[in-house]
Amino acid sequence: MRDDIRERRTEPRAPESFGLVQAWWGDGKGKTTAALGMGVRAAGHGYRVHLLQFMKGGAESVEDVRGEYAAIEQIDGFSYEHTGHYGWHGFRDGTADDDHAAKARGGLERARDLLDAAGDADLSAPLSLDGDPDDGVHMLLLDEILYAANRGLVDPDDVVDLVERKPDGLELVCTGGHERPDYLADIADLVSEVRKERHPIDAGQRARKGTEF
Repeated sequence: MRDDIRERRTEPRAPESFGLVQAWWGDGKGKTTAALGMGVRAAGHGYRVHLLQFMKGGAESVEDVRGEYAAIEQIDGFSYEHTGHYGWHGFRDGTADDDHAAKARGGLERARDLLDAAGDADLSAPLSLDGDPDDGVHMLLLDEILYAANRGLVDPDDVVDLVERKPDGLELVCTGGHERPDYLADIADLVSEVRKERHPIDAGQRARKGTEF
């Protein structure tokens, strides 16, 4: 990569028009992918971004197989953490529903902490690209939180509370779930349904490394 391009990409900046709430839901593939794409774009402009994943599972060690984490670690200003269980709730994979619920509640508390931290920060100013998300971020991606609400692991009212406590200037992106999040219909600025027309999983294709994880 040319040094001048990298220098421009890593210069901390403050967004001029962040502050909306986005909800991405549906039975099609691409919700997390869309959120990650926005995170990469924002970080490329010098904005501080954090990904909090609630329920990305399917392997014994999430950290070892989740490709997006390895990519995020190479991007200045983009950080992540995973609060969900390694398995999928409702599947016979040896994981306990109580464990899933406890993990989801922990993710909810962590999301509240991150929103409060953003409220204490000056989001109209550049934030350190190598700083801690507890010092504030410009964009917060709550991946699979809507799925957790669909599954009854968190209360939809708690998701609404997160939106209502969001500080001005923070872009909040919520993803997940196959059921329309009606509880966000009147308070989200963007609601996108990712609809499935055909999916290889219906033909027995398992999740593939490099595309689904």
